[in-house]
Amino acid sequence: MRCTICGGELKATRTDLPFTVRETSIVILKRLPVMQCENCSEYLIDDAVLRRVDEILALVDSEAEL
Repeated sequence: MRCTICGGELKATRTDLPFTVRETSIVILKRLPVMQCENCSEYLIDDAVLRRVDEILALVDSEAEL
């Protein structure tokens, strides 16, 4: 698979990614499976993984301070 940004090769890897839940809340998901470009570091998240991310983020308590 090729990167849509630079045309580099995409490789399966795991990475930590931040997600904004609300204006004042950021959640970092660790070791998220992605396809990442070896050249420019752009990444793609599989639809099934993104659905699970949405489920996890929906459970986040915006009042919690971790």
